[in-house]
Amino acid sequence: MSMHSLPTPPSEAVSRWMPAIATVSLGAAHLHSLTAKIEAAVRSGQKGLELFHDDLAHFAKTQRCHTCDEAPARTDRDYEIDAAHAIRDLCAERGLRILALQPFRHYEGLIDPDQHAQRIDELKHWVQLSKILGDDLFILIPSSFLDPSEITGDRDRLVADLAQAADVAFPIRIAYEALAWGTYVNTWEDCWDIVRRANRPNLGICLDTFNIAARVWADPTSATGRLPADADAQLQASMDRLVQEVELDRVMMVQLADGERVDPQTPFLHAEGMHKLLAWSRNARLFPCEEERGGYLPIREVADACLNGLGYTGWVSMEVFSRTTGEDKPSVPGEHAERAARSWQRILQQLDMKVEKAAICKSCH
Repeated sequence: MSMHSLPTPPSEAVSRWMPAIATVSLGAAHLHSLTAKIEAAVRSGQKGLELFHDDLAHFAKTQRCHTCDEAPARTDRDYEIDAAHAIRDLCAERGLRILALQPFRHYEGLIDPDQHAQRIDELKHWVQLSKILGDDLFILIPSSFLDPSEITGDRDRLVADLAQAADVAFPIRIAYEALAWGTYVNTWEDCWDIVRRANRPNLGICLDTFNIAARVWADPTSATGRLPADADAQLQASMDRLVQEVELDRVMMVQLADGERVDPQTPFLHAEGMHKLLAWSRNARLFPCEEERGGYLPIREVADACLNGLGYTGWVSMEVFSRTTGEDKPSVPGEHAERAARSWQRILQQLDMKVEKAAICKSCH
């Protein structure tokens, strides 16, 4: 085991969770090869991989360059299908399981019926890719953040669209996730309501610590980096509801990430036409427990609710977007994989302490 490999979990309780990482957390698709990311993930002890479509598409483009003179009539989708076979083999040879293909963006609520039809057609392609990539993976649909002129917030329509996606994908699973900057769906509560009402056996929810904390608690453009003091109570109340209301068998994955405390005047926070939380997310996520890098969100409280509170077992993935992943140097995948491994150790220790404390309190009564 290398210095940065993942340790044996410190207790039986936390052995319920298996570590994974999103390919986007290991570097930019156009700068860092998927092969390098896979190798870095394996070296750091990861067991699962969330595959970003950008990485698959770039891998396919690379493969296409080698064969473009041989088969000029083939389409981008044909090459993506070839890439899916190759990626599955690469991961299988290294004992790495592909868990998800994502993000299938801007799907639900489209006002233009032709655009909706195009997304359904693209979803069918993703389903084909998913059947190749793994035996039990899901497609992740993040809540849309298109302009209100392009999408409706009508809840019945959103429910119908997610139900249709699940029906089209079946038996491939669909996970719906609330982005903190979503136009109409930006909390786990809204997301869960839609999943619950759509009521499809292959439709579930993805819980992300960054998106939950960013929406309820954070304000990166304020002097304090957070919303007013009652945000603590608001977050706690939300986590209490999550534990009480979310059905465990509908949770398809828990994703972990923190947010970096940045200067409120940082230029990227004020990009024209971009929601401040989106700009912050793309540039300044961190791995959990990286306080030394400026991490400050109440991630432990959110992770504790999603993992211990719900009694969740299964894959826990690091999903970090950052300006550091866009650095043009070959060391990026390895550096980020090592950071993820250290963060996994830290979060396990934090959660294990909570498990032990709860057990002691229970025994006292």
